[in-house]
Amino acid sequence: MGEKSIELGKSIQLARKAAGFTQQQLCHKASMSYSTLAKIERGAIKTPSVFTVYRLATVLEISMDDLLGAVVDSKKVMVDEKKTSKSGITFVFFDINGCLVRFFHEAFMRIAHDTGISSNVIESAFWHFNGAVCRGDLSIAEFNSKFAEQIGVENINWSKYYLDSIEPIKELQEVVVWASKYYRIGLLSNIMPGHIESMIERGIIPNVEYDVIVDSSEARAIKPEPEIYEIAEQKAGVQPSEILFIDDSRTNLMASERRGWQVLWFNDFNPKESTERIRSALEF
Repeated sequence: MGEKSIELGKSIQLARKAAGFTQQQLCHKASMSYSTLAKIERGAIKTPSVFTVYRLATVLEISMDDLLGAVVDSKKVMVDEKKTSKSGITFVFFDINGCLVRFFHEAFMRIAHDTGISSNVIESAFWHFNGAVCRGDLSIAEFNSKFAEQIGVENINWSKYYLDSIEPIKELQEVVVWASKYYRIGLLSNIMPGHIESMIERGIIPNVEYDVIVDSSEARAIKPEPEIYEIAEQKAGVQPSEILFIDDSRTNLMASERRGWQVLWFNDFNPKESTERIRSALEF
């Protein structure tokens, strides 16, 4: 992901905030999809068309030169206003599945109900291809085709089953909203293409200003592979010891801990106790 694309995305994000627009409001006024704007702001779309940039500049009432210029000084001001915890944390990465939302076993049960196929067979087939689609080696359409073939049905729409089945974990989501006010925060998730944007649009995960989103399908690496943590560090722009990573997988946590990150295991069976530990770690 090029440095220029990240600078442009941040410039657009800062201009949007200065104008007092949420992402949804800007999308509506600029006749643009939420997914497109979200990707532009985090640099996932490397070279948005000049027409797109012009439309955004017009709505934001700033010049193209200002929008395409260097990141404005207010970026530094925003970072300086954030807190540092007693243990030196300045940035918090949250996992999604098993942390912000309950794990998606319910989706397997719904597919079993609709197809008459054992949920164990469905889950086994799912894991054959999950890693590949989360790494971006397969598109959602290719995943659906292989998944359907594996369980012996004509077609399947995994994204619909997934998004209709997952349930927010309220306790940790409240922490995300709180942490976004005092710390720079991000998402670091093994996830399929488009799911993060869909979850934000549906209100399944908090619609706050994430400073960084590391989507495995865009990073082309999955946890616990070292590459995805390297990407996350670069995007966060802080020392490894300043990062707190919250995940429900001890394997994923150990991989980040080896890089010098601070870590906390989230137990979705006891979210209250887990969130109390997180809040304690983020005392400043």
